[in-house]
Amino acid sequence: MNKPHSPLRRLAPIALTAVSALLAAACSAAGSAAPDPGASGRDGVEPAANVSPTTKPKPKRRPYTIAFGGDVHFEGVLRTRLEANPKTALGPIAKVLRRADIAMVNLETAITTGGTPAPGKQYTFRAPPSALTALKAAGVDVASLANNHGMDYMESGLRDSLAAVRKARFPLVGAGENAAQAYKPWRTKVNGNRVAIIGATQVMDDYLIESWTATDDKPGLASAKDEERLIRAVRAARKNSDTVIVHLHWGTELQKCPNQAQLSLAPKLVKAGADVIVGGHAHILLGGGYLDGSYVNYGMGNFVFYNWGPETGKTGVLTLTINGRKVLKDSWTPARIQGGVPIPLTGAARRQAVAEWRSLRECTGLSARP
Repeated sequence: MNKPHSPLRRLAPIALTAVSALLAAACSAAGSAAPDPGASGRDGVEPAANVSPTTKPKPKRRPYTIAFGGDVHFEGVLRTRLEANPKTALGPIAKVLRRADIAMVNLETAITTGGTPAPGKQYTFRAPPSALTALKAAGVDVASLANNHGMDYMESGLRDSLAAVRKARFPLVGAGENAAQAYKPWRTKVNGNRVAIIGATQVMDDYLIESWTATDDKPGLASAKDEERLIRAVRAARKNSDTVIVHLHWGTELQKCPNQAQLSLAPKLVKAGADVIVGGHAHILLGGGYLDGSYVNYGMGNFVFYNWGPETGKTGVLTLTINGRKVLKDSWTPARIQGGVPIPLTGAARRQAVAEWRSLRECTGLSARP
């Protein structure tokens, strides 16, 4: 005979049912309060806003180097070098230029074999298109044509120059079919840095200013005499660049200190957003240093040039290390022009030349550090 069920055994199914209902309700409530897997990461950690799981991290910007040489043409003994072998025309200084991420010079000549010399000019320079081959072979990446010899063979010579650079795919700044092209920066990206380089000249013979200056509907050079136009170009470049560089033809021939026009223009360009201002024209070296955090060099002197003397033969390569807007370091590789090309100095001569170059800063108002 079976024993009758106890009261506790009769209540067990009811209690089990109640507990199950309570657990189900708790799970339901927890489920409604749980984070949405599509809106959070693992363990409920919120992901960065507006970042897709497939978005790649932005590359980190790293410092880069840019090397500057002074005035280059291919007249006299240099034409002989160019005709013998364009790929070695710049001589041993090419090793210094190639070491930098970017290298730049001032190309102080028209690239043409024809045209008519500018009337009234004592010196007119021109070179065949193989001059661009020589620059490329030496590691030069970009050159400025904005100088007082860029249109030595007038408008037809300029058109030949522009055609030659298009064919050679060698970038030039400071000249163009119109003002928009002449003031347009050359752009490149290196180590994550967006670099913009603008070229302009503050030096033109007075009677040639009108015919040589680019306008909205006429080819020519970018003129730094039109400060407002140049400043607009710098401001525009600033908006979408990490480093803005202005290459200028400026200064007074054989004057070791910057002239008033240079001292006036430099701070205006810095205020507009220029991080580096480099240039030449004086045929001798001038000082360089920092101005309100930007780097300014007032005179690179001759570089690849057909004549040279005790002062005009002093030359070298300025190499800047840059990260974004910050110029981290300046380095001077001194050389002396021999046979038209820069020969790097070594030993005691090198150390003395570096010290002399740094002393040129004394009359510039620039500082040794940012």
